[in-house]
Amino acid sequence: MGSIRPLIRSDVPAVAALLQRILRKTSEPAMPSLEAYLGELFLDGAHRDPDINSHVYLRGDGSVAGFIGALALPMEVEGRAVRGALCGSFMVDRHSDDPFAGARLMRAFLAGPQDISLTETANDISTAMWRGVNATMLPGYSLEWLRVLRPTEFLIEMAAHVSRAVRIISPLAKPFDRLLRQRKIQSRFFGLPGKTLPTSEADDEMTAALLERFTKTFAARPQWKGENLRCMIAESHRKALYGEMVRRMVTTRDGRAVGLFQYYGYPGRIGRVIQILAAPGQSGAVIDCMIAHASDQGLVALRGRTMPALIEAMLGQPFLFMNAASSIVHARDPALVEPFRTGKAFFNGFAGESWSRLIGDRFD
Repeated sequence: MGSIRPLIRSDVPAVAALLQRILRKTSEPAMPSLEAYLGELFLDGAHRDPDINSHVYLRGDGSVAGFIGALALPMEVEGRAVRGALCGSFMVDRHSDDPFAGARLMRAFLAGPQDISLTETANDISTAMWRGVNATMLPGYSLEWLRVLRPTEFLIEMAAHVSRAVRIISPLAKPFDRLLRQRKIQSRFFGLPGKTLPTSEADDEMTAALLERFTKTFAARPQWKGENLRCMIAESHRKALYGEMVRRMVTTRDGRAVGLFQYYGYPGRIGRVIQILAAPGQSGAVIDCMIAHASDQGLVALRGRTMPALIEAMLGQPFLFMNAASSIVHARDPALVEPFRTGKAFFNGFAGESWSRLIGDRFD
C-alpha cells in the first residue's frame, strides 16, 4: 500500500506530468513553464497558507501517483473570520492499483486546519467521495449556463469539436445569422438585448475594488488579502485556450458603477465567463450588457458557472443549464455551511479556482 504526505518541491515535475496526462488528456510532456507555475501556485505564491498543504500519493516504490491541490481561501461567514481551503487538481494515476488512494488523499486534505473546505470542480468520482464524508452538494453553484448568440455559426462551431475541418464553412453561416438579426428572428428566439447600460474597460485596480464592493452583501464571502487578490487578477489575464480576455465595468447613465463582467473568447467561437458582479437588483442589466458586448465581438455563444444570485436574472431568458462539475462545501460547524446551502455565499469565479492559469491557459 502506498503512502500520503505533503507536497514538496521535488514532487512538482511528477505532478505536472500527471496533470498533463490525466486532467489535460495529452501525451505531450509537461513544459518547464507548467512546472514553474505549479510550484508558484501550491508552494510559493501569495495564495499559500503554510499550514494548509497540498498532498501527494506515493506508490510503494516512492513514485508520485496521485495529487490533491489545496489553496487557502480566508473567508468571512456572518461576520466571523474563518479559515477556508479550496480543493482542486484532484487526480490519481491507475486508480485500480489502489482503489482507496483518492479517498486517502481527500482525508489528508480534510484533516488540515481549515474551518471550511470547498471545491467547485468535483467530477462524479470525487463527488461520491465528498458525499462519503457528509459534505453538502450545492446545486445552485454547480450548473453551467450556455447562451447562444449566433445560432447558425454556433451549430458549425459545435460540429467543429468533432472535426476541425468543419470550420472552413463558418464564413458561409454569417449571412444566415445576419438575416436572422435583420428580421428580428434572432432577437425573438435567442433573446439578444436591446438598449443596454454603458460599459468601459476595467483595469486591475478597478477590478479589485469592485470585487471588494460587490461581495460585501453576501453572508459568506472571501477575505482576500491585497497581495493575494492582485496576484489572482493578474493571473486571470492569461487563458489562451479560451481566447482574449474581456473585462468591463457596467455603469449607470450618470457614471455610477453597478457591475462588472469578465469573459474570454475569439470571434466565431464560444466564449467563457469567469465572473459576473452586480449591485443588488442590477444582475439582469449586467448580464444584458455582457451578452450584447459578446455578440458585437462576434462570439457565437457564451458559457459560464451559475450562482444563485444570478439564476433569478437568467430565468425567463434563453439560457441552457447543464451540470459538468459539482460545487461542494464541508465544515464541522453547520453554521458555516448554511449560507452556501441557502445561496447567500459568494462562491465560484475569483472565489474559487477559475481565475487560475491551470484552467484555460497554455504552458508551451
